[in-house]
Formats: sequence, C-alpha cells, structure tokens
Amino acid sequence: MDARAIIAKLRMGEQPSADELAWFAIGLSDRSVSDAQAGAFAMAVCLNGLGPQARSDLTVAMRDSGDCLAWNLDGPVLDKHSTGGIGDCVSLVLAPALAACGAYVPMISGRGLGHTGGTLDKLESIPGLRVDLDEPAFRRVVDEAGVAIVSASANIAPADKRLYAVRDVTATVESLDLITASILSKKLAAGLEHLVLDVKLGSGALMKSPDEARALASSLVQTADLAGCPTTAVISDMSAPLAPSLGNALEIAEVMRVLCDGQGGRLLELSAALGGVLLDNAGLAKDVETGVARIVEAVASGRAAEVFGKMIYAQGGPVAFTENWRRFLPEASVIREVPAPMAGYIASFDGEALGLSVIGLGGGRQVESDVVNPAVGLSDVMELGAKVSKGQPLLRIHAAREDAADRAARQVLAAIKISDTAPDIPPLIHERIGV
Repeated sequence: MDARAIIAKLRMGEQPSADELAWFAIGLSDRSVSDAQAGAFAMAVCLNGLGPQARSDLTVAMRDSGDCLAWNLDGPVLDKHSTGGIGDCVSLVLAPALAACGAYVPMISGRGLGHTGGTLDKLESIPGLRVDLDEPAFRRVVDEAGVAIVSASANIAPADKRLYAVRDVTATVESLDLITASILSKKLAAGLEHLVLDVKLGSGALMKSPDEARALASSLVQTADLAGCPTTAVISDMSAPLAPSLGNALEIAEVMRVLCDGQGGRLLELSAALGGVLLDNAGLAKDVETGVARIVEAVASGRAAEVFGKMIYAQGGPVAFTENWRRFLPEASVIREVPAPMAGYIASFDGEALGLSVIGLGGGRQVESDVVNPAVGLSDVMELGAKVSKGQPLLRIHAAREDAADRAARQVLAAIKISDTAPDIPPLIHERIGV
C-alpha cells in the first residue's frame, strides 16, 4: 500500500478499494500518513467525490481505526444524531424516554460546533456531572440507567479526529462524503443496532436549502445501511429556535420543564417523532404512530425523568437533580429584556446570528481553549409568527456583564425580522428518508 497511489486514484476520479481505504485510515490514526498526504486525500475526495460503496468503505475503515463497542443487553441498542441547530436539546429528552421504553442508549455526543450548541456542554452545566467516562464506567451507567451521554474517548474513530483537523485547515469541511464518514464512524463505533438522524434545515442549521438537507440525509442513510446499521433520517425545521432558550443551563431548564413540569411544544414534538421512528425500527412499537405515543407517555408519566435522574447521578451529578433542578443550575448576573422596536409579527430569525450571539456572551467557544460560561444565553424567545406590540419583550438576555448584554441586544435585534403580515409557518417535520 502507498498513500501516493491512493491519492492518485482519487485525483483521476477512480474509487479506492476497501483494503486501500482501511490502510489509509490506519495511517491517519498512527500518523504513518503525513499531514500533506491527509490534506491531499481530503481535497481529492472533496473535488471528485466517492461512490456509495467507497463512502461506506471509508466510514467503516474510520470506525475500525479504533475501539468498537459491543453490547450484550436485554434490549435493543439505539441512538440519535443531529446535524446541529439552535435551541436543540432533543437528545436530553429523547435518550431517557427511549430508555424508559425498554431500549439502551449509549450516546457518544459532541461539543458546540460553529454557531450550534453541544450536548456535552449543556450537560456540564449540571454541577459535578462528568462526560469523560472510561469504557468500564460508560458500560456501568448504560447498564444501571439504560442511557449514558459521554464524550468520545481518544480510541473512538481516531482516524476521524485526525482527518477532521486536516479538513478544518484545508477548506474541505463541506465535502458530503467526508461529513458522512465523520458523523457515522463515531456513531457506528458505539455498537448500535438502529440509528435515527435529525437532519436540520433552515437559517439555524448547517444545511440552508432543502436540496442540501436531502442530499446529506440520503448520503447518511445509504452509508449507514451499507455499513450494517439500519438508519432513518428525519429532515426537521430549523428556521426558528427549537426550544425558546439558547445556552447551556437555559436549555437544561427547558429539558426539565418537558420531563418534570408537563411542558409540551416543539421540543417534545420532535423528540417523540424521532423516538417513534426508532421504537418502530427496533420492534418496540408496532408502527411509528404507536412509537410516538409511547415516547409521549414515557415523558408524561415521569418515567423518562426518573431515568434522566439516574443517569445524572451515575455520571457524578446531584442525587436529587430532577426534584430540585432549579436550585442546581447556574444563573447569570445580568438578565435583560429586549423590547420589540415596532409592532407586527415575528417574520423570520437569522438562526446562525442568534447562535453566534450566545457564543459572544461566552456560551460557546471562539477557539478550542475557551472556557464556556454555562449560565449565559437567551431565554423566552418569542415564536415564529407571534404577534408583538411595540416595546413587548422579544426575549431575555442572560449575560455576565452589562457591556456583553448591550452587544448581544444589538445582535439579536438585527437577527429578528418583524413585519406587518404573519409569515407562513413551515412544518416541523419536512421529510423522512429510509426505513
């Protein structure tokens, strides 16, 4: 095997074999493939693409470059992945609800990326909770609570870590083939039996157009299926924040209102839609509609909250978090309302700008070494299409300092459009692709 020969094949539009891609993935993980060769590989894939089989072979090769988990449990092993949005804390509602319905959910999750929040950052706003569990602890929490949400260890898909870092500095992040292989190599290493993918579409998503979202969803489903994990993708709307809060502790509060206080809304609706697909695919429901009803019942009965509380405690959090969650979550020192500058209807959101305003407040990272402030963000965001009067609060800013609140106020006012006429409200679920 020779890295140069594999890169030359790609440059000429030919497809490398599964053995060649497996060799290259090992070379990425043990650094026998150089940075220059990794960059050339990424650029060749970006320019000429991979066919379905080669894309699946690359995904499996990156999955197999490190540890792959296997489970021996008395229920199906399920998971979900989102391509990222704003106010998107679905994982924290869905994972315990699935476990309450008889599934096991070993969720390897991520941190904030770009303007989107990260599930791990949100969880770490709970005092004492750890996401950096070793494999024995990870297995113990899954066995005890039915669900664990953790960061990937250094031994999970190490080839992806190396290639992702190279892509970031070689303008090849947008490659559909490399996005697909990156997402799925980590998910499939968790030993899943079924997977549902929440592909976001809209101003707050990475995919802004229906064609882009559909292409990514189809690529992910086709590749996962070829790799042996039956997968469904749901294209969901991200033209407005999913929950009315953006920011780590603020989104945990939204999750607890759903799990413990009977709050419904789009967050519960999407969680149930995704969970219904998974329960149907795994044989825990006779059809998707029954699966949706089972997720809603698991939340309404309090069983999902009980599971979530077990997971929080097992991962180092407070023993009575679900009973007293308000006392544990940090609060910002500056909380300010942003009044509407005119009367009308909330016509649109620049979701990416809203997400970046939270990062500017300290709720995310500008560079990898930044420390996240869990208390800051936006809350009580008015819904798309809502009628507002002049001076009525559009949302509340939670900031560490007055000057940061001033800056965020200017950003959010520029990101929210008010018009004289009510907008058309897009459906929450646009399309479903796969089994």
